[in-house]
Amino acid sequence: MTCAQGVAGLVTLIWSLSWLAEGSCPAGCLCASDIVSCGALGLDQLPAELPASAATLDLSHNRLVQLEDAAFSGLPRLESLRLSHNRLSRISPGTFRNATTLRHLDLSSNELHVVEQHYFQELVGLEELLLFNNRIVRVESKALSSLSRLRRAYLSHNRLTDFPFFSIQEHSHPFLATLDLSSNRMSKLPMEDIAALPTSVQSGLFLHNNTLICECSMYSMFRHWEQKDFGSARDYREDYTCLVYGERRASIRFFQHGRFFENCTLRVQGLLGEPKNSLQAFVGEAVLLHCQTSLQGRTLSYLWVSPNQEYIAPPGNNDTLRMFSNGSLEIIAAKAEDSGVYWCMALDRQQQRNETREVNVTVVTRRIVVEPFNTGFTTLLGCVVSLVLVLMYLYLTPCRCWCRKQPPPGTPSPANECSAQSSILTPTPPATTEGPGRKVGNSKHVVFLEPIKEVQNGRLRSTQGPEHPKLQQLRGDNDSITSVFSDTPIVP
Repeated sequence: MTCAQGVAGLVTLIWSLSWLAEGSCPAGCLCASDIVSCGALGLDQLPAELPASAATLDLSHNRLVQLEDAAFSGLPRLESLRLSHNRLSRISPGTFRNATTLRHLDLSSNELHVVEQHYFQELVGLEELLLFNNRIVRVESKALSSLSRLRRAYLSHNRLTDFPFFSIQEHSHPFLATLDLSSNRMSKLPMEDIAALPTSVQSGLFLHNNTLICECSMYSMFRHWEQKDFGSARDYREDYTCLVYGERRASIRFFQHGRFFENCTLRVQGLLGEPKNSLQAFVGEAVLLHCQTSLQGRTLSYLWVSPNQEYIAPPGNNDTLRMFSNGSLEIIAAKAEDSGVYWCMALDRQQQRNETREVNVTVVTRRIVVEPFNTGFTTLLGCVVSLVLVLMYLYLTPCRCWCRKQPPPGTPSPANECSAQSSILTPTPPATTEGPGRKVGNSKHVVFLEPIKEVQNGRLRSTQGPEHPKLQQLRGDNDSITSVFSDTPIVP
């Protein structure tokens, strides 16, 4: 026999002695450490003897119809009890007496009809309750009142037509973060009672796959949840449906058929509680979040919940978050992943009151803002520069007509003087005096000269002065205007 086999045998012997000392393992069950599994054995009643050291007891997939009074009182360490897939239709008063250490209770897939107020009255330490896939038609108003440490409750796939939302308040269930009521038969919702729920409960309230009748107030609430990025609305967007005028064949989706709710006024303020505070911070900077509450006194205690569902109590986590005695929370060096909704819970243990507030933090990177390029200004500047250049071209040319002495009216203009017919006013360049049929090159900047004889508008103009000088002057002016502005093409 090897050394390893000897050690294994010794461990088995020790376990056997411990079971003999604390109670033997029931027949057919599997026992290992503090786990006892008696599932799928066809049991119609609890085993007679259960080991007192059991912390997890699995009795699922059996035929249990009822549970006796104080059935689990002999298990002082019991933390998890699984009773799913049985035939339980009712739980007798006192069934869970002395089971104060129980934290997880699974009663799913049974035949329960009503959740009575005495069912879980003794389970003051219960944190998770599974009641889905039963036949529950009603939950009594005080059925969950004693579960002050409850965090998650699952009642989906039942026959509920309503639920006592008014029984869940900030001071009664300060840790409740998940309430699953999906896949039931609720047609209307008490909007005021839901609005009074703490924000932490609203963010984990699942109402999809119900037979809801389309209403504007309901649509406003679901849109509000979507804007706040609640997981209940984000993860099941396509499953939030409602019936138009209660007609089952006319089912539409809240988040995909917004046209049906076009005439609805989204009144989120006042209906759905206090608006959340928003705070913007820059990467690397310290951010201080204040826990604003109307509670007063020296018996207040504070608790923060980060966006990643991390619970923060004084003095904080010492690495990135620091919490002060007045309830304020400091993000030591903000990072982009620190963005999200932070929940602050103020608890007055003396008066059993509780308030919850939230702060939406957005961490961004600081950037240097550069003024955008003003194209309108540059366009205007370009126009002004172009106008100045045109004026310079017109008035600052080397030859100015007014700087020289004008010749007599009948005297021909010399070759080097200015003419009234410039390159700007003449539509086609006339022939020069350099020679018959010769024209000035396009690359030369010249002032076109008045020839001795030229044809304008199909008429021959003579340079010889007429008998009446004044008539000659008028005729020349009219011809000049006609040659410039006439639509008749100029024939040389």
